[in-house]
Amino acid sequence: TGCGIIVCFFTTLIATDIAPARNIAQIEPTLKRQLQISTVLMLVVVLGITFGTLPHKFQLYMPNNEIKTVYNWQMFVSVALGLTSGYLIGHMTEIYTSNTYKPVIDVADSCKTGAATNIIFGLALGYKSCIIPCIALSVTIYFSYACSGMYGIACSALGMLGTLATGLAIDAYGPISDNAGGIAEMAEMGEEIRERTDALDAAGNTTAAVGKGFAIGSAALVSLALFGAYVTRADIDFASASILDKKVFPGLLIGAMLPYWFSAMTMKSVGRAALAMVEEVRRQFNTIPGLMEGTAKPEYKKCIEISTQASLAEMGPPGALVILTPLVVGILFGVSTLAGVLVGALISGVQLAISASNTGGAWDNAKKYLEAGRTEHARMLGGKGTEAHKAAVIGDTVGDPLKDTSGPSLNILIKLMAVESLVFAPFFAAHTRDGILFQFFN
Repeated sequence: TGCGIIVCFFTTLIATDIAPARNIAQIEPTLKRQLQISTVLMLVVVLGITFGTLPHKFQLYMPNNEIKTVYNWQMFVSVALGLTSGYLIGHMTEIYTSNTYKPVIDVADSCKTGAATNIIFGLALGYKSCIIPCIALSVTIYFSYACSGMYGIACSALGMLGTLATGLAIDAYGPISDNAGGIAEMAEMGEEIRERTDALDAAGNTTAAVGKGFAIGSAALVSLALFGAYVTRADIDFASASILDKKVFPGLLIGAMLPYWFSAMTMKSVGRAALAMVEEVRRQFNTIPGLMEGTAKPEYKKCIEISTQASLAEMGPPGALVILTPLVVGILFGVSTLAGVLVGALISGVQLAISASNTGGAWDNAKKYLEAGRTEHARMLGGKGTEAHKAAVIGDTVGDPLKDTSGPSLNILIKLMAVESLVFAPFFAAHTRDGILFQFFN
């Protein structure tokens, strides 16, 4: 990880000094090169670290209590798989959220028949965007485990996070360019400036989705490694962790439901805050003379208070769901059921997070594709004020809580539940191994 920071620092110089973007068309390729170059350089650095610092071979205890001899090249394979799958997730995210590729153009094209078809196409895009990332994670998990067990999976997670500095940089680029566009519009800086900030913002939506893909992919690998540690500390044997066990499979179903419950809470929180904001804006238009004509100033403080209070108050129930679930399940239903809950939340959470982030990003960039009107197809669909643009705005509005709230927060749900379960595993194993409710019925 330390070497990754250095590699990403030098990679940044390529975009800022060696080959910066000269025009709007070069923005996305420049950002894409950041990820490509940092991934290639990290593979070389990891190869040197592996053969320069690790012994030729060493031994590890596997989850089935066997001792496995691991060679240093196997550790390189694990880390390289994490790096490669991370880049692949980022690249597929770009394809499904950038308005230079067919998927987003198809979503924009669907706007000509109204908001309903836009929503349908956007949801279908999000679901489809899960295919390659899930296959990449599956391949990484299989071969990393085959090389060096759960230790290999943990190292593949470190590999995926090797380019974290670049991922964070291009992820933060999105909201920065978005806010710059908002400032330009409020300051009435002219159409030329707004056109540039919109192009930067469109690229920022894609890079933000790439960063979210990295976050959820690494969360999946880290949570799986933490799950292996939980099984060890809770002293669960292979038979008790089987999905055929009567305590594990119900836990799988409950765990797979949790990301949907959590997402419902966060999305409804955004909806309530937005409703309060709209009502406040309408109140000001109705009660402040001259506001519509631009001769009076609005009460900005009221709107800021609404968003700030909602962002803090509305996170209580989702936070309680994440914190209390491992405790309730571990105490009432035992360690085997909790193992099922962790796996179920991991499996459904990864796919829900990827689809939510990519759907929201695609809707946002479909709207910007229509507004920019840089291609003949976009101009044919129509710009601002047309029915197609109104449908695109509706899709963008629906997508905001998906890509900015529910999607990114699911990786926290997955990791935090795994960490908390690992911390309390000895307590559960010693006092509530079979669960208080199951003991009562038995």
